[in-house]
Amino acid sequence: MIHARPLPAYLIQRFQGWKATTYLENKSWYRRLASSGQHPRAMVISCCDSRVHVTSIFGADEGEFFIHRNVANLVPPYNPDGEYHGTSAAVEYAVTSLGVAHIVVLGHSNCGGVKGCHDMCCGDAPELLEKSSFVGRWMDILRPGYQRVEGMPAGEILPALEKQAVLVSLENLMTFPFVKAAVEDDRLTLHGLWTNTGEGELEQYDPAREGFVGV
Repeated sequence: MIHARPLPAYLIQRFQGWKATTYLENKSWYRRLASSGQHPRAMVISCCDSRVHVTSIFGADEGEFFIHRNVANLVPPYNPDGEYHGTSAAVEYAVTSLGVAHIVVLGHSNCGGVKGCHDMCCGDAPELLEKSSFVGRWMDILRPGYQRVEGMPAGEILPALEKQAVLVSLENLMTFPFVKAAVEDDRLTLHGLWTNTGEGELEQYDPAREGFVGV
């Protein structure tokens, strides 16, 4: 039996409002998008956090970004083991089918997933160490990043680990053969960003400086 209930009234009202205004005013554009297929220029990998609004940050329209969201915007290493891999599938589709020109990994401030990784690695979240914890096993991806920053002062470690989540993901992207080939052939560029959601700031990783700088 499928357990599902009708949408809350406020969501239905919002949809009806969108249909009567935004959609109605741009009907031909939406129909063109539907009939011609998607041709995004970039893939954005961001966190599930409800405070991270990718299209708003960049003023993007429908059809512009291929967006994949997961806990702490992490990309796992390439691992073709025949199991379920949602993030890897999204990366594969973006690169090999859609031919995106850019992959952007977007981290953010006050990330709950990153804090969970920190607490788990410090021994303060034993529940995340359980094999049955989906969050804990997912955050194992970030353990190499934690090892790089664990000696930092307490007030600096979480922001640094949030940025490590971006860097670990960029490193792992290059373990995918089709990503590596596209980058080396100049068909694809990778970008690492971190946003402070409270201050409206955006930083990008600069390889030359080996750090994040404001844009």
